[in-house]
Amino acid sequence: MRVSKKLLMGSVVATAAIFLAACAPQAQPGGAPADGDDRPAEITVGVVTSESGPLAGYGKQYLDAFKAGLDYATDGTGEVDGTTIDVEYKDDAGDPDKAVTVVKELIGEGVNIIAGTASSGVALAVAEQAEQNKVLYISGPAAADALTGVNDYTFRSGRQSAQDVATAGTFLDDIEGKTVTVFAQDNAFGQGNVAAVDAILGGQGATVTSVLVAEDATEFTPFAQQILTGAPDLVFVAWAGATSGAMWQALSQQGVLDEIPVVTGLGDAATFGAYGEASEKINFLNHYFPGAPDNEVNAAMVDAIESAGGTPDLFSPDGFNAAIMIVQAIKEGAGDVDAMVEALEGFEFEGPKGTMTVRASDHALIQEMYQVKLVADGGAFVPELVDTAAADAVAPAEAAE
Repeated sequence: MRVSKKLLMGSVVATAAIFLAACAPQAQPGGAPADGDDRPAEITVGVVTSESGPLAGYGKQYLDAFKAGLDYATDGTGEVDGTTIDVEYKDDAGDPDKAVTVVKELIGEGVNIIAGTASSGVALAVAEQAEQNKVLYISGPAAADALTGVNDYTFRSGRQSAQDVATAGTFLDDIEGKTVTVFAQDNAFGQGNVAAVDAILGGQGATVTSVLVAEDATEFTPFAQQILTGAPDLVFVAWAGATSGAMWQALSQQGVLDEIPVVTGLGDAATFGAYGEASEKINFLNHYFPGAPDNEVNAAMVDAIESAGGTPDLFSPDGFNAAIMIVQAIKEGAGDVDAMVEALEGFEFEGPKGTMTVRASDHALIQEMYQVKLVADGGAFVPELVDTAAADAVAPAEAAE
C-alpha cells in the first residue's frame, strides 16, 4: 500500500485533527518463542484510549467491547495458535501529547501492536508514531478522514466521517441535481462539514449551499427562515454545544422539519433526549445502536457487554472489531509487523455490523451504515431502524496515491 494524499473532510462526532511529530526507538516483537515453534509465546498489545477526559464515555464503550471481542475471537482462551495475547491498557485522557508519551513508552518496551483512540487528534499523532517506528496501529472511534491512507501501518476499526456524510445522501432517492444545505456554526467544525458535504455529495451531483451561524448566536428564527427561503431538497445539520436545544426548537417551530428533510448524526445513548419536541421529525444517520444489526456476532457482543455490567452503545463495534483484527494479525503474522499488515489488507470478517472489509489500498473499513428515527417510549426517546445503507453505497472515495 502506497498512499500519501489525505482527504479533507469534516467530522460529525470526532475531534479536530492535530498533527504532532515525535520519534522513539524501533520495537521488536516481544515474547520468547513457543517450544518447537517460531511463534512467540506471548505478544503484548497496547490499548491507548480515553479512560478520563471529555471522551471517557467513548473510551469506555470501546474498552468494554474490546474485552468482549478478544474473548469472542479467541474462544475465551486469550491466545491464538499458542501465543498468549497480553493487553496493556493506557489512558490518553484525549490529549495527543499524553498519548504520544505512553505510546513511546510501550514501543520502548517492545510493543509493536497499538490500538484504541477516540480522539481524531490523538489518532493522527499516534499514526505518525506508528509510521516512524514501524508498528501496527488500529485506531478506534476517531473519525477523521485523514487517517485513511495516512501510512502503511495505520488501520481503523470504526467508520470515518466520509461514511457519515455519504449516509446523509441516502435520504434522497437520487442526489444528482438536488440542493443540499449545510446548517452549521461558523467555526472550523462547521466549515469542515461544509467542505465534506461539498466534496462527497457535491461530487455525486448535488448543489451544496450553506447557512452558517455565529457561535455566540442565541436566536435562530432568522436562520430557520433563511433555510426555508432557499428551499433545499435536504438540510444537513452539523451542530455542537449548549445552543443545540434552542437551535432544534427554532427549526421545529418555524416549520423547517415539516417542510424539508433534515438529517443529522445520532450519537450515543446519552444524547437521545437532547432534541426535545423535534425528536420525531429529524432523520438521523447512524454508525451503530444495539438494535440496528440482526446477526449472531452483534448478539454475542451485546450479551457479553451486558453480562459484564456494561452497556453496548455507539462505539461498541469499534472495540469488538479491533479485537478481531488483532487476533487475525497475530494469527497470520505472529508478531512480525510487515506480515501483520499484509494479513489485514483485504481482510473480510463478520463483525457486529455484519460483513466488514479492510480495503487493501488505503485501509478504509468498508461497512454498512444506518438510517434511524427517534420514537417516544414512555418518558424517553429510543432509536428505531428505518433502513440500512449498503457498505459499498457509502464507502469513502479511495485515497489517492
